[in-house]
Amino acid sequence: MKNALVIGASGGIGSALVQELDARGYAVKGVSRSDGLDVTNPESVARVLGALTGPFEVVFVAIGTLAAGGAPEKSLAAIDAQRMGEIYAVNAIGPALILAQLERLIPRDGPCFVGVLSARVGSIGDNKIGGWHSYRASKAAANQIVRGAAIELGRKHSGAVIVALHPGTVETNFTANYKGHKMVPAPQAAANLCDVLLGLDASQSGGFFDYAGVAVAW
Repeated sequence: MKNALVIGASGGIGSALVQELDARGYAVKGVSRSDGLDVTNPESVARVLGALTGPFEVVFVAIGTLAAGGAPEKSLAAIDAQRMGEIYAVNAIGPALILAQLERLIPRDGPCFVGVLSARVGSIGDNKIGGWHSYRASKAAANQIVRGAAIELGRKHSGAVIVALHPGTVETNFTANYKGHKMVPAPQAAANLCDVLLGLDASQSGGFFDYAGVAVAW
């Protein structure tokens, strides 16, 4: 039986990913805040992930915050420096700290698949309306971190696929205040994400893909 790891397993998408991977026959390990994981704290990330025994053939990093208790900015004048830092800490620094622990958790040989949840609004090329500055910028930063991690880890793990994934607007507590958007139920989103990630190969590592497997502009 192959192993899968879901980081952020208590969230709406994370918990759905745990169930989906279990249904696909993986032995799934989920970690979250309930396990003492604080993705903004290097010691916490090292301690919690350091206690895991791999290798994991599939890893999902399903963490994120939209506005750190506030609301997405509609203008530059609405930017709050402290809140912006908190959003960056979760959405960009968090994945960086996790990916820094990844090498010992994935197989040295053979294929493995790592998906880091991003968002289409993190695409600079796709930004047509502005706003949501902190969230957009933090996800753009996360995309760059994923790209760099794919290059670095690919030197020793030639079969690794490490990508950023846009799940669509998923019906969870995370999006409860944005009912005007077309939403997909979390179980369907999880199935889509698994289909996309597991359908990629090492030549596509370092890319940014949506829930349908279509490459997203940087």
